[in-house]
Parts: sequence; structure tokens; C-alpha cells
Amino acid sequence: MRLKGVAVLMSENPLKKLKTRTTVLLAIIIILGFGLIMSRLAYLTLIQGEELQEKAVDQQLQDTSVSAKRGSIYDRNGKTLATSASVWRVVLAPAYFENDEQRHFVSEGLARILGMSEEDVFEEAKQTNSYYRTIKRQIESEERDKILEFVDEISSKYNQLASVIVLEEDYKRYYPYSDFAAAVIGFTGSDDQGLSGLEYMYDEYLTGVPGRIVTENNATGTTMPFEYQQKEDAVDGNSLTLTLDETVQHFLEKYLQQGIEEYKVVEGAVAICMDVNTGAILGMACEDSFDLNDPYTLANPEAQAEVDKLSGDKKTERKNELLSKQWRNKAISDTYYPGSVFKVLTASMALQENVVNDNSSFYCPGYYVPYEGVSPIGCHNRDGHGSQDFTKALCNSCNPAFMMMGKSIGPEKFWEYYQSFGLNSTTGIDLPGEAKGLFFGNGSGEMGPTDLAIGSFGQGLTVTPIGLLTAVSAVANGGDLVQPYLVSQITDADGNVVKTTEPVVKRNVIASDVSQKMSDILETNAIEGTGKNGYVAGYRIAGKTGTSEKIGQSRTEGVEDYIASYCGFAPADNPQIAVIVYFDTPTGDTYYGGQVAAPIFAGIMSEICPYLGIDTQYTEEELEYVDTLAGTYLTMNTEDAQAQVKADGFEVYVYGEGDTVCAQVPQAGSKIPRGGRVVLYTTNDSTSETVTVPDMVGYTVAQVNEIAAECNLNISFSGSVNQDSVYSYSQSIDPRTEVKPGTVVTVYFGNEDEVE
Repeated sequence: MRLKGVAVLMSENPLKKLKTRTTVLLAIIIILGFGLIMSRLAYLTLIQGEELQEKAVDQQLQDTSVSAKRGSIYDRNGKTLATSASVWRVVLAPAYFENDEQRHFVSEGLARILGMSEEDVFEEAKQTNSYYRTIKRQIESEERDKILEFVDEISSKYNQLASVIVLEEDYKRYYPYSDFAAAVIGFTGSDDQGLSGLEYMYDEYLTGVPGRIVTENNATGTTMPFEYQQKEDAVDGNSLTLTLDETVQHFLEKYLQQGIEEYKVVEGAVAICMDVNTGAILGMACEDSFDLNDPYTLANPEAQAEVDKLSGDKKTERKNELLSKQWRNKAISDTYYPGSVFKVLTASMALQENVVNDNSSFYCPGYYVPYEGVSPIGCHNRDGHGSQDFTKALCNSCNPAFMMMGKSIGPEKFWEYYQSFGLNSTTGIDLPGEAKGLFFGNGSGEMGPTDLAIGSFGQGLTVTPIGLLTAVSAVANGGDLVQPYLVSQITDADGNVVKTTEPVVKRNVIASDVSQKMSDILETNAIEGTGKNGYVAGYRIAGKTGTSEKIGQSRTEGVEDYIASYCGFAPADNPQIAVIVYFDTPTGDTYYGGQVAAPIFAGIMSEICPYLGIDTQYTEEELEYVDTLAGTYLTMNTEDAQAQVKADGFEVYVYGEGDTVCAQVPQAGSKIPRGGRVVLYTTNDSTSETVTVPDMVGYTVAQVNEIAAECNLNISFSGSVNQDSVYSYSQSIDPRTEVKPGTVVTVYFGNEDEVE
């Protein structure tokens, strides 16, 4: 019995141990499993929680950006130069489609209206899990109206597709004046981002804050219909008010284009008008220009013809090069040898350093040897100017005299003034791509004797047009170097002022008495010196011509190209505005600044000065040639009209046998010389009368008057008409042109022999 009990006990003990072990093992497995689950849960929650949340939201929500309206750009008088007008985005909701028949019907209609491929639209229509597929952006009103008509057609054919197409408001950039101030304003890309000019420079202010459309997805991943959308409105961009004046800009562009055509200029032209006291830019023109509404089309037919001859990569590469050139703002990005305009700065340095005065004398035999052993450097007057004082040396634009001044100033001081006038750095104007001038020694300031000699008359060192104008403005305004700027104010969509530009004076360069002395001399130069072709009667112009070689940049081997320029300001006794005119590579009969740039400068100033209200100060001789305004004689009795014309101080000529005036030349309000001719037409047949414009170039003022009288034409005189030695060198209407009697022809007077 005892053995049997022992056997039973021995058999029960292993079973018990096995159960215990199994229980422990299961407990361990459960604990480990639970621990792993908790660890994974903790990892997912604490480590990956934010990432998983974002993924969940991405699966559940679709976020679509809504364009903000880009701010407008206005001139100083509130005229709109750039604006964003409403266009529309075409959105399709493919989830509404039930079959391919519906998809093909809608796709064909949209493709036809939008000028798209039906296959491309159909591919979008097949996205059955979406209520939001953008088909096309920035469609115009005409396309929108056609789509609305098509939506009605869809609804009548398939009632359940009433909401399959939605039009959302979008914006597109427009430039009302097309090519006006193109290099300054710039343009935007297809995404409404600024790519050049002020559009690029102030993109952060103009862009605004985009809005959002949030669409939920259902359990199957399909976007919910439009009624379940949530929309966050966009914030419109800020607007810019410029210092630019549309009228001043128009004058600059008009006369530059005239100069390009008349003097056969092949590399473009620049004109800038600046307030000398504040730095505000009133106008900045770069011609030839391009259409801001179509910036990727080459505006120059010759450039396009060149591209059309190419193919493949060469065609693309060359077109891109020409587009970059087309968009380039030469006023701030191109550097050049300033030529004799730089003598304004050299003369100012010499006066400031007291190395010259009214009694200084300079002898010019037609050349100058800056130091022993070097070849003579010639004057533009090969016969020499002889003995001359300081004022006469500037009015003669005498190279030897200025080489003597440069030597007296010395290389160290010359380099200091170049820097002080701001020419070794950018001006800081609020435009992208501004270059800076380059001095001798690769900008180090190191100068040899020859460098100093040629630098004193504007060769060997470079400037930008805006840099030189800013420096000359410092000479005009009392000696202060101001920072030029284009944006005067930034306002938000509600008209609140966000930012205002205050004029910045960088430093004083010359003393006020030196400034006044230079203004007096430059006025003398504009009246009787090399700058007299830029003179405008009555407006006390101060100015200087420049002709510089483009060394190493000639189009024809062995023949150097030139830049003709003129820089001046008015009025000389109280300077307010300064203008620089620059023609790159004139290829006509002449290339000199005095013959190419000066007349265009005079034309510009003759319109800008009266527009800006600058007071006139005529001499007695000039009063004889001052223009006045023609009166209004239309619908008057013929006899009464004749009496009124005579009472207004004009000669009168009547064409026709009628009793009532039906037309007149010049038109009412037109400029007409004092004592000029008014032609009255009394019948419709009589208005067909014409006269042939004669060639009036190369004559004195008196001779031009006689020629005009014989042809019954009016003459508007421009230039130095009170000088005995001047002759007419250009006229506004070409000889042999048929015009109506009484037509006003502007004749420009100056000295053809002035070549500086």
C-alpha cells in the first residue's frame, strides 16, 4: 500500500509542475505581448503621432489655394500702370458623372470653348473620386459667358450634372499702356509672381496672402460636393504709388523714339528725368521697348527675323538671349564711358580743391602731353582752342584743359571724388539689376598718368546713366548726393498707408558756392558753348554734351561705335529737375552728342518744363519767337472769325466761299508762334487744300521765316534762336510732305559744328 501511494504521488508531481510552467509561460507571453502593444502604442502616439495625424488629415481633406488679387501700380497722379483684373478658373466635378456618354459630352464642349484637347479634358472627367479638378485657369469674360451657356445646355440634357462645372474667380495681370515704362514696371509670370522691374522688386508687397478652399473626402476617398467646402478668403496685395509721372514719361519716350529713327540708333536709348533735390524719378525711358502684356514676344522685327532663321536648341538659346536684352533696363544696368559729360564732375573737383579759379588760364594747341615720353592726346578741336579761361575751357569742352585740371587734382583726390559722387557703387535705386561704375585698376583706384589724363575727360572709367545723372544732380542741388527712388508710397487694399519713402541724402560732395558756380558756367555752355543745341528758350537750361567711344565693342572690325549723350538741369538759378539722354550706337550721318542727343534733350525739356510749371525767363530777342495758343474760331461767322483772329494777334487766311467756319488750322489750343498764321476753312471742299513742306535745314532764323511765309506754314522755333551763328539743323516734318496750310513745323536751331 505504501508503495502504491508513493507511485501516485510521483505521478501527480510532474503534472503539477507542467501546469505551473505552462501558466508562467502564458503569463510571460501575455505580459510581453501587452508590453509590445503598449510600446508600439506609445511609439505611435508619442513619436509618430503628429505625422500620422497629418496623414489622416491629408486623406480626409483636400486643400486648394485661392489666388490673392495682386496690388496695382499707379503713377504719381493716380493713373493705373498695372492692375489685376478678374478672370476665372474652370473647375470640374467628375464624381457627378454616371457614364462615358456624359463625360464625352461635357469634355467635347469644354475643349471647344477653351481651345483644349478633348482627350485631355476627358482624362480629367474620368477622375470619379473627385469633385474638384482644375481644367483651366485665367479664362476671359468671353470664354466665361460661353461656359455659362454650356452649363445651361448640360443642365437641360442631364439634370444631375447641374453642378458638374464651377467657375471660380481668379486674377490676371494687365498693363493698360502696353509698352509704357516697360523696363521700369516689369511683368509677372503665369503664377502671378513678379519677374522683372518693380513687379519683381516689390513682389512681397504686391502679392498678398492666398486664400484656401478646404474640401472633405468621404469614407471611399471621394471629395465631397462643393456645398461641403470651407473657404478662407485671400488677402489682396498692397499697391504702389510711384514718383513716375505718366506725362513726363510720355515726353521721354516720344523724343527717344524720334531720335532713334532720325539718327538710326541700333542699340537702344535711355532718358531719365529726376528731381535733383529729392531723388524722385519722374520718368525713366528705355527704347526700343516691349509689350508688358506679351513680354515673351520679341518686339524688334529684326530680332524676330534673326530667330526665325534658326532651329532647335540654337533657336531657343538665341531667342532667350534676345529676350533678356529686350527686358534689360539700360538706364541702370548698362555701364559706359561717359565722355565729356564727366567734365562737369572734373570741373567741380577742381573748383572744390581750389586748383582752378576764374583767372586760371589753359592753352590748347590741339593736343596735350600728360608726361614726358608719352604720345600726345588730342583735343576734339585739332586746330586747338588757344588760350582760354576756366569757363571758356568748359564751354569749349577742351580735352587738354581738363587733362591739366586732372593733373592738378591728382590721382588720389580724383579717386576720392569718384567714390564720393557714388560712381563706384550702386545708387540704391529701388529696381533690380543695378550695376556700378568701374574705375581704373579694376576698381582699386590705382591710376597711372595716362589714366588720370583720359579719365579727366570721361574715358577709361565707366558709369551707369542713373549713376551719372545722380552725380550731376549733386552738382546742381548745392552739393548733396541724393538716393534716387521710384516708389513714393505703399498702401493696402483699404487705402491705408503701409510705407512711405522719405528722401535720402547720402553725403555732401561739393560746397554750395561751387555748385552755384558750376550752374552758372553750365548755363553759359548751354547758351553759347558746346551744349547750345540743348538750349530751350526761356528756361535757363544748364547742360553738357558727351561723345564717347565704345572701345572693344564695335559692330564693324576696325570701326569704333559711339555713345552720344547730353545731361543738364533747369532752371540754372534754382535747379529742380535734371535729365540725361543717351543714344547707344547712332549710325546715321553723325554720332556726336551735340548733334544727336542735344536736340532730343531740348525737345524733352521744351515740354517737361512748362508741364511742371517751371517759370520762364525770356530775353527780349526770344520773346519774338515765343509760342502762344491758337483761339477757337469754329462755327463763327466768317467775317467775325477773321476779325477775332486779327484781334488775337495772328495773320488770317480764308479758304472757301462759305459764311461759317467749319475747320481751322492750327486747331484751337495748339501752340502757334506770335504773329503766326491761322487758316479758316468755310466749306468742306476747301479743307482738301494742301501745301508741300520745304527743306528748311541749314538756314538762319530769318531765312526760315521767309521760307515758311512763302508756303503759308507756321514755324515753332527750338534751340538757340538768339545767337547770330546758329542755323537750323532739323525739322519736325520731313521735306516734301503734304500738309494743310497753317500747319506748325518745329525747326531746331543750333551749331552743326559742335561735335562734343
